[in-house]
Amino acid sequence: MNEKRLLLAMRRGQLTARIAAQRTALAEHSQALKTLCATGDQVTHGVRWLREHPLAVGTGVALLAALRPQRGWRWAKRGFLVWRGWQALRKTLAVLH
Repeated sequence: MNEKRLLLAMRRGQLTARIAAQRTALAEHSQALKTLCATGDQVTHGVRWLREHPLAVGTGVALLAALRPQRGWRWAKRGFLVWRGWQALRKTLAVLH
């Protein structure tokens, strides 16, 4: 009976060491996700700020259009295309959900 307990204790020790190694590996591999999530948080914060400050956005767009009309027009077209694409994606995701 003592031999069986000894084997179980050894097996438990091996498994505990294996779990510790897996946790360490998981922590190392998750660093890439940590930076990706931090970038996503920054983008989300920026989008939230833009939604909460439409006057600042409008002023910036008007200033750009006044100083560089052609460049402003190009950016307006790009922005419109991005907005339309976003709307289409949201509609598609809503149908799939």
